[in-house]
Amino acid sequence: MVPDAPPAGRADARAVVACRLSVLESAAGPGDDALMYDTRPYEAETDGVIVRVRPSYLAGQSDPDEGRWVWAYQVEIENRGPEAVQLMARRWIITDATGHVETVRGPGVVGEQPLIGPGDSYSYASGCPLPTPSGTMEGAYVMTDATGREFEATIPAFSLDVPGGRVLN
Repeated sequence: MVPDAPPAGRADARAVVACRLSVLESAAGPGDDALMYDTRPYEAETDGVIVRVRPSYLAGQSDPDEGRWVWAYQVEIENRGPEAVQLMARRWIITDATGHVETVRGPGVVGEQPLIGPGDSYSYASGCPLPTPSGTMEGAYVMTDATGREFEATIPAFSLDVPGGRVLN
């Protein structure tokens, strides 16, 4: 789901929704995209599938006076296994600073269900608004291999923090 407008109030702001990067870029402020590759990646490996995530705060998209903080994140999924795998679905668990948890599920990522060959990788970018200045995201991708076996590739837990704040280890 891609929101058409920012949340109107606190109750609506709690409906945390993953946004496509194209929506975020349309109103990004100066320097917003410069942070994407300046952060260390969070990484997890499951059955030869490595998931790396690099979050970045988008000050130009955020409006703290209105209770809206926005982050972009770059994901790289690398297949180090001996056979192709396909990303079928995603599950994100998003927690804001008050402890409010939202689970977002859906088919594929950014409208795709990529097939990733042995030794290949797939990358995409997306984003997340929160009603607090920090939070965390984690989850899993439902993958299938060439034999039809289904497994969950872990998406590592990562911090969404305004620069200068705490960092999840």
